[in-house]
Amino acid sequence: MGLEIMALTKEKKQTIVATHQQKHNDTGSPEVQIALLTERINQLTDHFKEHVKDHHSRYGLIKMVNKRRSLLDYLQRTAPDRYKQIVAKLNLRK
Repeated sequence: MGLEIMALTKEKKQTIVATHQQKHNDTGSPEVQIALLTERINQLTDHFKEHVKDHHSRYGLIKMVNKRRSLLDYLQRTAPDRYKQIVAKLNLRK
């Protein structure tokens, strides 16, 4: 009865960073942060299908969604072409 899905594994995180980084050793660009948040959001969404009453984790999910939204807004403001690429790559909007 533990929370087995809460953290990304080191290997999974490395593959996400490698896929979305702009240049070598890039771990903090908005694209990387958005991709990591999206993976965590997807994991938590699956978690809530089984654990409906886990309101504490739901609060964390809402914070992550808001953080991703602010990063997407920043990217749309500063680099619209990169914004369109990340949205298409992660299937975030229609």
